Amino acid sequence: MISAASLFSLCNGLALLTWVVLSVSLFVPFIRRWTWIGAGLVVPALLAVAYIGTLAAGLAGGARGGFDSIEAVRSLFADDHALTAGWIHYLAFDLFVGTWIARTGIAAKLSPLLILPCLLLTFLVGPAGLLLALVIGFSTSRPILKEQT
Repeated sequence: MISAASLFSLCNGLALLTWVVLSVSLFVPFIRRWTWIGAGLVVPALLAVAYIGTLAAGLAGGARGGFDSIEAVRSLFADDHALTAGWIHYLAFDLFVGTWIARTGIAAKLSPLLILPCLLLTFLVGPAGLLLALVIGFSTSRPILKEQT
């Protein structure tokens, strides 16, 4: 069985590499299709598998706590497996959201130079990047929430 620390490092490395390729895809159109499949589906799915396995290992190993109070969450995350699972959760969802931002931003014909800071912020502080993408989309009269055809 892989240790929580090793899985943490492996998932971090995979996510970082995927974020780099996703960012490059903004400027290199011919790699977008495969990048968006990888970054938006394949890698988040792999991270989801790692998340489920790590969370299960934490719970099977006696992790205690829950989600009904700050104390319960703190107690749960005192276990390395549960903490790693929580981190992988962020990696998967932020990458999925980042890919959505890239796809919808390009479809809305936003400049890659406007989308790139959104990706950087999503990578570093998830919801702030999403908020910036929404603000840019609406302020340019190209809302990224609009269904693109």
